[in-house]
Amino acid sequence: MTQRAYTLPERMTIGSKLDAARGAEEAVLRQAVACGYGQTAVFAIRLALEEALNNAIKHGNGYDESKTVDIAFDVNPNRAEVTITDQGSGFDPHSIPDPTADENLEKPCGRGIMLMRAYMDEVEYSTKGNQVRIVKVNC
Repeated sequence: MTQRAYTLPERMTIGSKLDAARGAEEAVLRQAVACGYGQTAVFAIRLALEEALNNAIKHGNGYDESKTVDIAFDVNPNRAEVTITDQGSGFDPHSIPDPTADENLEKPCGRGIMLMRAYMDEVEYSTKGNQVRIVKVNC
């Protein structure tokens, strides 16, 4: 885990509501399409953003509408980079059980993190665990 501040050119803050997250996703995806990302890359970004934003709203902020989620992003023809920061107390991503292990197959946790790692080129959490940085390289 890395402790560093990310400064990306595009920023927005949303409330802890899932419909607000959809608007943020669309803003990032519009830029990806405009920069020439193919369907596979756009799908990967959409999936990872949806998981990260849902986790921030649900687990980080606990659906508390007095808390917000900050989204910073930079999408250019070479790479899409997004950081999502919630106001929760954070977590240790290494403490999440492997959802593919036999004993965890029926547990509902950890699948989103696994999907983000599978579809993105980089997934990195802050030391506190309330910020995730995801990167997709446009090949």
